[in-house]
Amino acid sequence: MTDSGMQTRVRLARNLRKYPFPIRLSTAGKNEVCERIIEAVKNCNSPIKDELEVYYIKDLSEPERISLVEKHLASPEFVSDSTGRAIILSKDRSMSIMINEEDHLRIQVLKDGFDLDGAYDLADKLDTLLDETLEFAFDERLGYLTQCPTNLGTGMRASVMLHLPALENNRAISRIAANLQKLGLTIRGTYGEGSEADCAIYQLSNQVTLGISEQSAIENLKNITNQLVTQEEKAQNRICSGIDAQDKIFRSLGILRNARLITRDEAMKLLSNVRLGIISKIIEDIELQKLDKLIVDIQPATMMVNLKTQLSPGDRDIKRAEIIRNTL
Repeated sequence: MTDSGMQTRVRLARNLRKYPFPIRLSTAGKNEVCERIIEAVKNCNSPIKDELEVYYIKDLSEPERISLVEKHLASPEFVSDSTGRAIILSKDRSMSIMINEEDHLRIQVLKDGFDLDGAYDLADKLDTLLDETLEFAFDERLGYLTQCPTNLGTGMRASVMLHLPALENNRAISRIAANLQKLGLTIRGTYGEGSEADCAIYQLSNQVTLGISEQSAIENLKNITNQLVTQEEKAQNRICSGIDAQDKIFRSLGILRNARLITRDEAMKLLSNVRLGIISKIIEDIELQKLDKLIVDIQPATMMVNLKTQLSPGDRDIKRAEIIRNTL
C-alpha cells in the first residue's frame, strides 16, 4: 500500500434493544438514551474509558461542530441538530461515538494509513464492551437492527480515504464508480454521501452489510483498494514523467509558499498537486504527514477553533495563507 491511502475508518451502527429508533424518539427519550450510553461508557470495565471525553452538541459553538465534520469525526447531519445528541471522543481523536444520529450509536475508529484490520479490531472491542451493558438490538436472521435497511446485518461501514489525483485527471472516477457498485462497494466525495471530492480525496467503502461477515467485507475492501491504488500509481507514473505535470507541481508549491491571500478551494487544488509531487518523489523536502495535517488545519471551522477566534471569510484567506507559508 502506498501513500495514496491516507486514512482508514471503521464505523459500527448500533441501537439499544428496548428503545425505538431515534427518528421515533421524543426529546425526553433521546436524552434518556444519551445518558444511558454515556453512563455505560464511563462505567465500562476497560482502561479505555480514561481516554474518552464527552461533548454535548448543544454546548458546542458552530465552528466547533463544523470542525468535527472537517476532521471526519462526525457527519454533517449529526451536527445539524443538537436535540439529545452527544459525541464521545478519545483524547487522540482516533475514536468517536456519535449518540442519536441515524442510530442510537455510531462507533467509529480512525487509523492513519491503510490499517483496516487494526481499525476493525478496536471498534469490535469497544462494541463488545458496550453490548454487555446496553444490550444492542439484534435478530438471528437479520443481524444488527438499524434505522436504515441498508445498514442491516453487520451494521458496519469500513472505508479508506484515497488521494487519486491521476485517476481524477484522467476522468476515470465515474467509470470506476460504476464498476465498484457491481462489487458491493461505493466511492464518494471527501465527506461521504452527497459530497464532492476535495483535493482529489475520495472515500472508498463497502456497501453490502447483510448476508456477509465483517471479515469478508474488510477483505473485499482491502483487495479492491489495492487494485485501485495500483491503477493510480500507473497513472501517476505516466503523468509525472512529463514536464507539464512537473511544472504544475512546482508552480503550485511556489504559490503556496509565497501567497499572502488564498481561498480554501484554491489551496485544496494546489495542495493536491503538491501531494502528488511528494508521492512521486518530485518534491523531497516536505513530509507527507505534515502536508496531510495541513489539509485539515486550513479548513474554515478548524482554523477558527485552533486560533480560538471568529474570522471573516477575508480574514480566513489571509490567515490560511500565513499558516501554509509557515508550514511549508
